[in-house]
Amino acid sequence: MVEPPVPLTALSGDQRAQAHTRFTIIRPALEDGVTQAQVARTHDISKSTIQRWVKRYSKNGLAGLADAQVRSDKGKSRRLPAEAVTLIEGLALQTPPRSIAAIHRQVCTIAGERGWKVPSYDSVYRIIKKLDPALLTLAHQGVAVYREEYDLLYRREATHSNAMWQADHTPLDIVLLDEAGKPARPWLIVIEDDYSRAIASFRLTFQEPTALTTALALRQAIWRKEDPHWHVCGIPSVFYTDHGSDFTSKHMEQVAVDLGIELIFSEKGVPRGRGKIERFFRSVNELFLQDLPGYAPKGYQAEARLSLPAFEHLFRTWLLSDYQHRVHSETTCTPAE
Repeated sequence: MVEPPVPLTALSGDQRAQAHTRFTIIRPALEDGVTQAQVARTHDISKSTIQRWVKRYSKNGLAGLADAQVRSDKGKSRRLPAEAVTLIEGLALQTPPRSIAAIHRQVCTIAGERGWKVPSYDSVYRIIKKLDPALLTLAHQGVAVYREEYDLLYRREATHSNAMWQADHTPLDIVLLDEAGKPARPWLIVIEDDYSRAIASFRLTFQEPTALTTALALRQAIWRKEDPHWHVCGIPSVFYTDHGSDFTSKHMEQVAVDLGIELIFSEKGVPRGRGKIERFFRSVNELFLQDLPGYAPKGYQAEARLSLPAFEHLFRTWLLSDYQHRVHSETTCTPAE
């Protein structure tokens, strides 16, 4: 009579960790069409071991990858010396990054020289995978990449609408007619809801934004709009801005205090974590400006034909009828939802 497979819940924590580690190793062979020989070479494990794991997984699922037999050293400490763990972590943080197989080989050599218990590949794999991804990024890719990927904005990802708003401004790649009929480039000031990517407010001006224009944009964002299709309003819990002089003015700080808003500035000189709102600016450029007369990217000239009021009307129409109803690739929803 064939014994039923051991359920995953019956395994110890160490056994489940072992099964998960082994599944991670053989997964490319199971799902991605990678040969078992390639998997064996990548991880410096014998081909017969990979074949055995695949067979056990095919027969008994994830639980089948755990060693079920009782160990002779049961009840004794099977932990690696603290020095061995520190060594493994240190090797994993070296630059250029090394494969787990290479680290395992070196650790086994050093363990033999120092009289430590020789760690299994599974043990080395688990120790490395427990390292903080941010620490690995800092070690392998440097401070600049670390700052961009682990900025405060990402550590405080919004969980609902109005939890966090971002504000930023940019000169637009279009030439308009100013009040005197002369060509001029407008500035766009935007406040975006971090969670939904909906635009809560925008302002257009020929002058470089100041604390006053930013405060007016925030006022527009907070108040209910006259247009029933523009539903974003309210008071955000957090207002995230760059370190420009207009955003750091005492006036803006006072507005934030009066409304009970937590004001957060990105690090001075490091305008990081701006990816979401900068993506909106790219959308404006690629999906809106390029189809208008006067479009003039940096280094190009164009004839100004539109006035600022005419341009603002076109921009508002595009924003509310097009952009706010496009499915966002990251949220998988439209900003208007």
